[in-house]
Amino acid sequence: MTIDEAKFILTGFRPNGSDAGSPAFSDAVRMSGEDPLLGAWFAQSRAHDTAVAGKLREIVPPAGLREALLQATSASKPFLGICLGMQWLFEGSEECAEIAGAGIFPGKCRQFPSSVKSPHVGWNSLTVQPGSRLLRGIAQDSFVYYTHSFHAPLVAATAAATEYGLQFAGAVERDNIFGVQFHPEKSGDVGLSILKNFCEV
Repeated sequence: MTIDEAKFILTGFRPNGSDAGSPAFSDAVRMSGEDPLLGAWFAQSRAHDTAVAGKLREIVPPAGLREALLQATSASKPFLGICLGMQWLFEGSEECAEIAGAGIFPGKCRQFPSSVKSPHVGWNSLTVQPGSRLLRGIAQDSFVYYTHSFHAPLVAATAAATEYGLQFAGAVERDNIFGVQFHPEKSGDVGLSILKNFCEV
């Protein structure tokens, strides 16, 4: 399979380069009636542009990862960035200032204020904006699972916000590009519903 043949792209970036595979992704894809091999879940090192795990090895060489993903998003291929994968869609992050983000959404990701414990780990609620395709059918104030120390700013494309010391973007979407700061694969039925919505875009 090539990246052009994939119907959609699932992305997850892990700073430690660990295997990011999860049965929840395959389950959600199967729920939508699609072949789970049409999606890609992968990890990326914070230090360099290198895919290290998952089906991505079969889809694109590590050296061409950034370019291939940007081309896929430009070609209107549905794209979902998860956790650091969502942060990559912004201009950059204080967490790794030397690595440029995709710049699809404006602003930089920043550390939580000192008034709250960091990292932000556990369940928290979503303030869902109307009209979101990714969050279709998700009830207001639904709880999802977070684990992160840096947050994305609220932007015009924010599909849901969460409060933790301040309000930050819990989900973003614009056209074919979607991102969630939380982990849908750890968020029970709500998370599976969100992944199913993405697979049906």
